[in-house]
Amino acid sequence: MPILIKNGKVIDPATGLEDVRDILISGDKIEKIALKIDEGDDSVNSGNSAIGSTGSGRYHEELAVIDAKGCVVAPGFVDVHVHFRDPGFTDKEDIYTGAKSAAKGGYTSVVMMANTRPCIDNIDTLKYVLDKGKETDINIYACANVTMGMKGEELTDMEALAKAGAVGFTDDGIPLVKEEVVLDAMKKSKELDLPLSFHEEDPSVIENNGINRGKASEHFGIGGSPRDAEIRMISRDIELAKKTDACIDIQHISTKEGVELVRKAKAAGVNIHAEATPHHFSLTEEAAIKYGTLAKMNPPLREEADRQAIVEGIADGTIDMIATDHAPHTEEEKSREITKAPSGIIGLETALPLALMNLVNSDDPNMQAAVKPDIGTDIKTVLAALSTNPAKLYKLDAGYIKEGGPADIVIFDPYETWEFKKEDIASKACNSPFIGEKLTGRVKYTICKGKIAWRDE
Repeated sequence: MPILIKNGKVIDPATGLEDVRDILISGDKIEKIALKIDEGDDSVNSGNSAIGSTGSGRYHEELAVIDAKGCVVAPGFVDVHVHFRDPGFTDKEDIYTGAKSAAKGGYTSVVMMANTRPCIDNIDTLKYVLDKGKETDINIYACANVTMGMKGEELTDMEALAKAGAVGFTDDGIPLVKEEVVLDAMKKSKELDLPLSFHEEDPSVIENNGINRGKASEHFGIGGSPRDAEIRMISRDIELAKKTDACIDIQHISTKEGVELVRKAKAAGVNIHAEATPHHFSLTEEAAIKYGTLAKMNPPLREEADRQAIVEGIADGTIDMIATDHAPHTEEEKSREITKAPSGIIGLETALPLALMNLVNSDDPNMQAAVKPDIGTDIKTVLAALSTNPAKLYKLDAGYIKEGGPADIVIFDPYETWEFKKEDIASKACNSPFIGEKLTGRVKYTICKGKIAWRDE
């Protein structure tokens, strides 16, 4: 069914377009972008301002017309860091439910992490994930593991996995401790021209992970995770990247020192990228004290100065990607005591409002009607971090809006306030400290491959 989007404010970080436009979608491509596309013209079916109207134009079929007045029309979001737990942990999430959660959050492309069971250190598991992903309404990609069994010892057959469809490599969930292994992996990834993504936590200095060493760890009477665990690993990998010119991605950055290391490395010409999660730019260790295991994650929530540094890092481009680290767990698991409950929270369905509420500043003319932080950035930069930049890193045909390009689009109301309710979550899991919170910014439509993958009704 062709789709005509009318009256929406198109904001495309890739092309710089930021104005009201109509968009005509035919098949899985954007056919036309114009100031006005009249659905009554011979070139387009006739219709009304509601979805599902019919006409007798050249398509000779039903035309869906979406009136996006008052909404932002942007490239479909791209999340390069999700855990869909499939295969092996499908009681938490599976690829089908993960895809539904992603579509509800405005995501048209996601990259699965490789810490499944079996993990994605072999072609059979990679093929299983990619084939199952093709059965969903969104684009699902996958990283493969850096090391066999995620043991940090022997490299996978990275070349064979790349040929089989892996878009990058990571052992996310387990840090790569051995320097010689990291160096070899960087050399191979450079040869393959694919990114390496790093979980930067030195286990040798962590007593109880998931909780910041400081006020939060003192509250729970545990050792916690010190900020130096992240800092020393980022420092090491920057030095190795200088030697190899490999493309590296620092995942879920959590410390102000880590942000500054990435900033200086970029200025020095290192091929480095960084991700920030919505929970790390929205919350501090105070949330861990308040919500307990629902705010336990690796790396942990840290101090307000760290949160502010992450916000500023996104604003100046030091941190070029927003990635949710969507990490579903069962309620039973999260009900355990703080040292025994697993780390991680779901994030796909709350990423957009958290970004709008915590990143877009009050000076942005697009967001003048909302209360925004004094520091921060404009909405175009935030949308780039949600779509354009992650697509570029993983060489995906996504993250832009232009004629002939993919019909992967999100339409959202930046001002609508809504309550994040447990019963409305599309994911199998509900492990989030944001349940019950009032959020601003709501996805109205997610269109992927020219079809409506999510509609807010």
